[in-house]
Amino acid sequence: MPVESTISKTDYFIDLENQYGAHNYHPLPVVLKKGKGIFVWDVEEKKYYDFLSAYSAVNQGHCHPKIIQTLTKQAHTLTLTSRAFHSEAMAQFTQYITKYFGYDKVLPMNTGAEAVETALKLCRHWGYAVKRIPENKAKIIVCSGNFHGRTLRIISFSTDLAAKKEFGPYLPGFEIIPYNNLPALAEALKDENVAGFLVEPIQGEAGVKVPDSGYLSKTKQYCTDANVLFIGDEIQTGLCRTGRMLCCDHENVRPDILILGKALSGGTIPVSAVLADDQIMLTIKPGEHGSTYGGNPLACKVAISALEILKDEHLAENAEALGNYFREELLRINSIYIKEVRGKGLLNAVIINHKDPGAAWKLCLELKRNGLLAKPTHGDKIRFAPPLCISKEAISNCIKIIKKSLKVLN
Repeated sequence: MPVESTISKTDYFIDLENQYGAHNYHPLPVVLKKGKGIFVWDVEEKKYYDFLSAYSAVNQGHCHPKIIQTLTKQAHTLTLTSRAFHSEAMAQFTQYITKYFGYDKVLPMNTGAEAVETALKLCRHWGYAVKRIPENKAKIIVCSGNFHGRTLRIISFSTDLAAKKEFGPYLPGFEIIPYNNLPALAEALKDENVAGFLVEPIQGEAGVKVPDSGYLSKTKQYCTDANVLFIGDEIQTGLCRTGRMLCCDHENVRPDILILGKALSGGTIPVSAVLADDQIMLTIKPGEHGSTYGGNPLACKVAISALEILKDEHLAENAEALGNYFREELLRINSIYIKEVRGKGLLNAVIINHKDPGAAWKLCLELKRNGLLAKPTHGDKIRFAPPLCISKEAISNCIKIIKKSLKVLN
């Protein structure tokens, strides 16, 4: 920032990004420069509670010392080999994560969207090689309101016009059914060309839509009965966010294909993974799928540390207890502007009740002024998802901030 400049540091960096960066996001007007645990600091040195956790990528907290130590040590040793060669770190990671989640095999990737694409390819491949679906006829069932990423294939089955409009032509092979609707799934599964059912255990981007109790277990049974793969997208809901290691664990559901990402690296580098048993994973042969950075030594070492922390620090238990407390305290505010509180563990949202369609954005700006960062989704919904290492005292302080900030809607 030029010494002679009279504008604030915040405005300077926002202007700089607007000038040189693509305008594909609409962030809150805050410029962050440091993070530690449940807190982040902006360029003006103001401190905030982080109630988004980078869309649940920093479940372990910002810059967890164990993860940073692992990252730094491995960065001085070996960072990338490509998959042209084996690596010590990858071998260790494959053993660790498969035993951790109870699957035969793992296919490591980088971003969440890459992992979803991998799972879709794997499902189709299984459909042709094992289920014997006629060539180019495989179909995958998805749900309305889904968010699995923004690649061309994924937006082809999105119902969000903002993500989809003017990006066609779209890729075929998907059937969209209503979320949390068992009869619709039963009807769709009558098609013998269905290879898989891709679902989020809770729809995070749609505003933390929690399905009815029993929905996941029944959909898994429906899929099993129809010889269809249940693909669980746990990129946002997994890794202790909802009070269990996986959100599917609430109903003792084991996905046939499990997709992980985000907090798999504790928010340091892109790491994602697809897990499945041999009869599914081994349908993929050499040359049929890959990634230069997928399974790199740096990512593998970091992911092991990130997974260790989840268990060692009992983050699922903390999310379960403090999530219940957070929702109870939100309801106790008894504000006319809170239409609904919903969530599980520390993945929660409030639906704002106000005639102003921009009320949720206005409230988030006020929350920012009062030291808490959250972001609206789909207009009237605000997601509250702090790092899982948060304390009860901190939750209480944040409830006070939310209560105070709601007055801006008067």
